[in-house]
Amino acid sequence: MRRTLSLLAGTVLASAVLTGCGGDADTPSTAAPGTTLVIWADQRRADALKPFAAAFAADNGVKAEVVAVTQNQQQTFVTASQAGKGPDVMVGAHDWIGNLVQNGLIDPIQVSDSEMDGYVDVARKAVTYQGKVYAVPYAVESLVLYRNTELAPDAPETVEDLVAQGERLRRTGKASQVIGYPISQQDGQSGDTYHMYPLFTSGGGYLFGTDAQGDPDPSDLGVGTPASIKAFERIAALGEKGSGVLRRSSTSDNASAAFTSGKTPFMVAGPWRLPDVRTAGTKYAISPVPGFAGAGPARSFVGVQSFFVASKGANKALAQEFVSTTLGSPEVADALYEAEPRLPALKESLEKAAADPDVKAFQDAAATAEPLPSIPQMVAIWGPFNTLIHAVIKGEPVAAAVTAAGAAIKEQLGS
Repeated sequence: MRRTLSLLAGTVLASAVLTGCGGDADTPSTAAPGTTLVIWADQRRADALKPFAAAFAADNGVKAEVVAVTQNQQQTFVTASQAGKGPDVMVGAHDWIGNLVQNGLIDPIQVSDSEMDGYVDVARKAVTYQGKVYAVPYAVESLVLYRNTELAPDAPETVEDLVAQGERLRRTGKASQVIGYPISQQDGQSGDTYHMYPLFTSGGGYLFGTDAQGDPDPSDLGVGTPASIKAFERIAALGEKGSGVLRRSSTSDNASAAFTSGKTPFMVAGPWRLPDVRTAGTKYAISPVPGFAGAGPARSFVGVQSFFVASKGANKALAQEFVSTTLGSPEVADALYEAEPRLPALKESLEKAAADPDVKAFQDAAATAEPLPSIPQMVAIWGPFNTLIHAVIKGEPVAAAVTAAGAAIKEQLGS
């Protein structure tokens, strides 16, 4: 999904140039007059960050420009940075780290161990790569099961229980589909590894093993093994030539639409769908994604949204100061939580957010989740695994599809 710089204009929805006045000569902003600190984020976070960027600019006698980049954020950042046209600060997911470090595009964050102690464990681990902290985390997210409590009062303990409840509701005309489970990317052309991962892990599958330090080990590939074939056989039983519960036509958007309109009692999604559910007035509850009966737990990926300092940015000292102080503050964490209810990574802000009953539910669901691997080798997984999902859900022979995916990944890894 490579994009050239000519497409950058199309991805920028809005930018706000925020002018500061004055600043002490001995502050980190010893940059020349007219210096502009450039921050890139998605639209929702860009809006939330603008007042904090304005305040920082005012304190340091510089300008700050917050730009909303709405599509292919990581690739747009890579392309622009390599051309010398990237930002000073980038907001993105922690699993970008390995690729960005390998390409020399982000710097380690100048933050002390005591400051990092203020973040939840999974967030600290996620932003640490090869012993260095490469980002300041601000939010933790993982998949959960949303349940319409009017249709399904009790949380299903297993996938089989969920299917049985949904089928009963469909037979009686109270629902038109068993579950809103995203199988395809939004374009509908390839599978969705992120959403499939809980079922894959419950069935006994894994992507990479772990080394002695507990970090992902790219030499131990779990795709193409007998265990991964067994996992996909269980998934295939729910596919289009099985029970038909899982279909390639299901995306995150139409799964959400089905749930909020009462067409399905269940939906697998993350905290980003909570505003839609609340706005719709759906009576809901949140619980962990269930696993298969007699199998392991359904382990979702944990994603940690973070702030990066661009190594090719024009104002690296200023960016370090902005990220480690302003963006690492409880006030920013609180504002970002208000903008979208993803679990704050900062313990102080998480304690405040605990007043929301859904926070405990998200915490419980994240307790057994795994940080999305941030190693550069993860890039070899996405394409073949996405293709594998579509093949299995369509009803193609499982063993052949899984073996082919494993071979394709190994070829990309050069092993």
